[in-house]
Order: sequence, then structure tokens, then C-alpha cells
Amino acid sequence: MAIRTRQMAAAFLFHGTKILLMHKRGSRWQRQTVPFYSAIGGHLEPEELNDPYAACLREIEEETGLAASDLENLQLRYVLLRLKEDEIRQQFIYFGRVKHDQVVASDEGELGWHEIAELASLHSSHIHHAVLRHYQENPDQAHIYTGTMSIASDGQPIVHWQVLRDPGVF
Repeated sequence: MAIRTRQMAAAFLFHGTKILLMHKRGSRWQRQTVPFYSAIGGHLEPEELNDPYAACLREIEEETGLAASDLENLQLRYVLLRLKEDEIRQQFIYFGRVKHDQVVASDEGELGWHEIAELASLHSSHIHHAVLRHYQENPDQAHIYTGTMSIASDGQPIVHWQVLRDPGVF
């Protein structure tokens, strides 16, 4: 079996005590049929494969109407890896703030601002729940983390975290 790769970029955007999420009612890419909440983002286009930041900015503007000038401190915080059937999915996850809370309607789903305290109760992917939980537990960390999704000994999904550091060797 040949393994394919899929690269994605997404952002969790904050305004005050709220986070902007997309409520999707299905996804042509994930074959998802149950409504769920997700970060703002999507797949990297061929010309963006070496520039996930540009892909993230493009997705934010396409899905929310927010331009780069509306954003503050948008930084890469997580690189996630997950095997999904015959695909290795690599996600570049950015966190940032917005200067205002005005967004435009999107064809991708319904945008909404949510209190951070309600995140755990929203139906979302396991990997996004893990990222948000890790981020809330480490809010002042300046590191980029890698997260690898796997299966724990009890059969439940688990994400293993590691700080991404340059070891300075060849």
C-alpha cells in the first residue's frame, strides 16, 4: 500500500476571552457526517508546500474575511502528525489574536466566537482537543511543539508532545 501525504495549515484565533471556531456540517475531505467545530484553515496549495504561514493567512482570509493586518502575533505553535488510513496528515497549527471580532460568512461552515471554558464540551477532532488542552496548560511557552497522534495501551487516541528544537548537528 502506498502512503500519501496531506499538508494543512490552521489557526486558532482569539479576541478577548473568546476563540473563533468554524462549525462544519460535513467535510468533503474528511468524510465527516456529524457536525463538528474546527480551527480556521485547510489544505496547502501546491505553491504553498514550503510556506504554511502563507497558506494559513490565505485560509483565514478566505474563511473569515480577516486580512493579515487584522491579526496580531500569529505564530506557529504546533506541527501535528497523524496516520489516517493510507495518508500521513501533517498540520501546521498557528495561534494568534485578532484586533476586532467582525468576520464574514463562509461557505465552509458557520463561524462563531466561543468562550474558552466551553471548548471541552464542543464536538471536535481529538487532535484539536489535544492541541487546545496543551495550549491552555502551556500558555506562555514560546516553543513550537510536535504532536504525534497514536493509540494508547487502553485503545484510546493519544497525542505525544515534544518540543521542536534544533540540535545543532549535521
